[in-house]
Amino acid sequence: MSDVVVNEHTRATIAVSVNGEAWGDIQLKFYVDLAPKHVENMVKLANEKFYDGTTFHRVIPGFMIQGGDPNSKNPDRVTHGTGGPGYRVAAEFSQQPHKRGVLSMARSQDPNSAGSQFFICVADANFLDGQYTAFGEVVSGMETVDRIVAVKRDDRDNPHERVEMTVSIS
Repeated sequence: MSDVVVNEHTRATIAVSVNGEAWGDIQLKFYVDLAPKHVENMVKLANEKFYDGTTFHRVIPGFMIQGGDPNSKNPDRVTHGTGGPGYRVAAEFSQQPHKRGVLSMARSQDPNSAGSQFFICVADANFLDGQYTAFGEVVSGMETVDRIVAVKRDDRDNPHERVEMTVSIS
């Protein structure tokens, strides 16, 4: 990932839509100094259009919205939440608290198992501090995040409607 150039001005925009209707944009700034490998990874994947057409496949009111699984491009929800880019990114833990609006990487029980799935906190989640890699935060569009977390969902917290994303870097 060394060919990816990021700095403190690098931003990501997540354009959200449901059934072809634009729901709004979520703009993110990155914590380049705290988690450079995670920032480079998301920028690389976004530039490759990896995230385009994936969904927010896990939404939990009072906690977070999660997306970035390539399996979520398939309407069959059975494998949503289990996919990744085919490699792992080592943890970059910091003292950055998981407060409302923080962007962090999802992972399995293995702290070094992050890949492409990320989440945005909709409330403070201090129990995640030092255990998950916080690598950015929402600078605009929290109203879109709040709209996403309020959708009707199944017993696996997967929204009934496809909440799709397109991610671009600027």
